[in-house]
Order: sequence, then structure tokens, then C-alpha cells
Amino acid sequence: MTAGTVFAELAGLGVDMSALAAKAGDVPIKRGKEVASICPYCAVGCGQIVMVDSATGKILDIQGNPDSPINQGTLCPKGAATFQLGVNPHRWTKVKYRAPLSDHWEEKPLDWAMERIAQLVKKTRDDNFNEFQEMPDAKGGTVRKRVMNTYAIASLGGATMDNEWNYVHQKLMHSLGVVYVENQARI
Repeated sequence: MTAGTVFAELAGLGVDMSALAAKAGDVPIKRGKEVASICPYCAVGCGQIVMVDSATGKILDIQGNPDSPINQGTLCPKGAATFQLGVNPHRWTKVKYRAPLSDHWEEKPLDWAMERIAQLVKKTRDDNFNEFQEMPDAKGGTVRKRVMNTYAIASLGGATMDNEWNYVHQKLMHSLGVVYVENQARI
């Protein structure tokens, strides 16, 4: 049912639609190049249409793709908010950091935080790495097995991560020897 059809039906019922019709002309219509895409969140793979400004390449809008056989144009709340993932003026661009024993937060650049995290992960892994571990054998004794892991680091992903990120994240954590890895991909 189109807006014109709704206006006609309501006008037929005696409802004055002139103010609404005048206001409808003021609504800006986003125009640009339509690019077919896939929602980055869960494993369903819902189709999306990303509206891009041809001149600047800036994302103007993201909506469900009605031609997709998977979602037929509908999106879940997370998928419907995909625009905010890429374009959000309220998104933090700096890291909030509170030093040990400090009573206040400082703003630090993202590069500083990434380097700090990398250093702390390496130090924790190096200090707590298990190359070998004693394990019980079938005869009631123990055998020394090569395990190459650490129990000192755990990783908890988020349901907002896409499948590709979860895959790479899992590979990274296992390459570090991290045993406790949960990415919520099955939720």
C-alpha cells in the first residue's frame, strides 16, 4: 500500500489530509548509488542495500534488500542499526584510561591503547606459557605432553561481531595458545 493510497482512503473517510500531504513533501529523500551487501552481524546473511553518495563515497543509508531470498527486505533490530556501525557522530575516537591507583580517567589515542594491550598480552603469555604439562596415562601414572598453551588469558567476544571477525579472532587466540575462548557466535 503506497502513501498515496493511504491518503486517498483517509480522505474518503472525511479526514483532512492537507497538512500531512504538505509536510510529506518536506521529507528529504536520500539518493545515491545502491550497492548490494550483506549484514555483518550473525550467520544468517541477510541482504542489505547500502546507499552511497556517488561523489564522496559516503554512506547515506542502509536498509534491507527486498530482492534477498533470505530476509526479503526485513532486518532484525541489530541489522536495521547497521548504519550506526559505520556512521556515528557519537562514536568515541579516543580511549578512556585510568592508571593503576589513579582517581581519574585520561583520554589516550587508540594507537597508544593498542600498543599497550599488545605489550600486556605478550607479557602475560610469556610469564604464564605452558610448553609441557603432566597428564595421567592409561596405566595410572603420568606422562609429560606438549600442550603449548596458557590459562592466564581468556577471550570473550561479542554478539555484535561478524562471522569473519570471529573466525580471525579465534585463529589469533589459538595461535597465542589461549584455551579459554568464547565468541558467542552460536547465540
